[in-house]
Amino acid sequence: MDSTACLRLPFLPARTRPSSSSSSSPRRAARASSIKCCAAASDAGASSASISSASPRRPDVVNGVGPAGVEGLAGPPVPVPDSPAPASRDLHWLPRPLTSADLMGVSGEGLKVAYQGCPGAYSEAAAKKAYPNCQTVPCEHFDTAFKAVENWLADRAVLPLENSLGGSIHRNFDLLLRHRLHIVGEVRLAVRHCLLANPGVKIENLKSAMSHPQALAQCEHTLTEFGIEHREAVDDTAGAAKTVAEQNLQDTGAIASSLAAELYGLNVLAENIQDDKDNVTRFIMLAREPIIPRTDKPFKTSIVFSLEEGPGQLFKALGVFALREINLTKIESRPHKKRPLRITDDSFSTPSKQFDYLFYMDLEASMADPKTQNALGNLKEFATFLRVLGSYPTDDEYAC
Repeated sequence: MDSTACLRLPFLPARTRPSSSSSSSPRRAARASSIKCCAAASDAGASSASISSASPRRPDVVNGVGPAGVEGLAGPPVPVPDSPAPASRDLHWLPRPLTSADLMGVSGEGLKVAYQGCPGAYSEAAAKKAYPNCQTVPCEHFDTAFKAVENWLADRAVLPLENSLGGSIHRNFDLLLRHRLHIVGEVRLAVRHCLLANPGVKIENLKSAMSHPQALAQCEHTLTEFGIEHREAVDDTAGAAKTVAEQNLQDTGAIASSLAAELYGLNVLAENIQDDKDNVTRFIMLAREPIIPRTDKPFKTSIVFSLEEGPGQLFKALGVFALREINLTKIESRPHKKRPLRITDDSFSTPSKQFDYLFYMDLEASMADPKTQNALGNLKEFATFLRVLGSYPTDDEYAC
């Protein structure tokens, strides 16, 4: 310990005590001797710890707190050797901890966003709409995108949940329950399907169309009008475009986005070939941690629960929200895979097996609203299972 670290004692007025020279003199003498030794050690450049071998050496830092100051208060933390402390006691020179706002701004800069499919997929377009400056991470399967976030390979996952024409994507509902990620946002994307083919190929040359099953279903009537009879389903739309380009198929076209045509060097033979022009897909954003709900902007809360068998049970569950004027925007039932069958027995029929169901529900409400908390507390009283999947801002617009 450097000699300059010797503690200087502030001047304190002496207390009035009865004269007791015999008892105070030794103490005063010992104290004076101690101060004198400290000063002598300072002149000689020696460490104050070497004055007395009986007293243990005072540590430089205790629980992250530096040496005591003049007034006996804790000083700033001792800097690391590579960062010498400045002469002043201004604490602004200390580096502050990084926050999520530093690493991930509103534009998503610094975020890694996982999605299912190849580059050029609609899921990638949804990720770019949600986080314009993010780094997208393509994944082979939906489950892979979940695991990428769980294993810290990505910060977010953007996955489709429902389409205005094809309905719900049940696979992702099941994955929401299997994994422990939280919904932190949603985005709606207008889907504009294009018929793509290799250079030189015309529509009349095509005998088959390749794409995702939902994309094929959304373009069924248009493909029939084109005279394309055969359908070939693959995992994603951009993957279909990639296959057509890599294999240089001359009699097969791909249904994908115009961005996929640019990426894989295909020609756009027809645009907006979906049967219904109002074709919108709702995507959700998933993260390892939930966001803090608010009440100053529209929020949506997604939950999943199960009920006991009996008349009026679902009616009772819906009533906890109706009584509090909480609007429901979606309800979806899925078989309970952990309890797929339930045996029922009554006095009027023989025992039978029935499905147990999970109910997925979206509420136009924020978890920060007390009436939402009260409604879920009421539901929990008779539900056999309840889990909040996320409370997040509502996306009321979609990209055209």
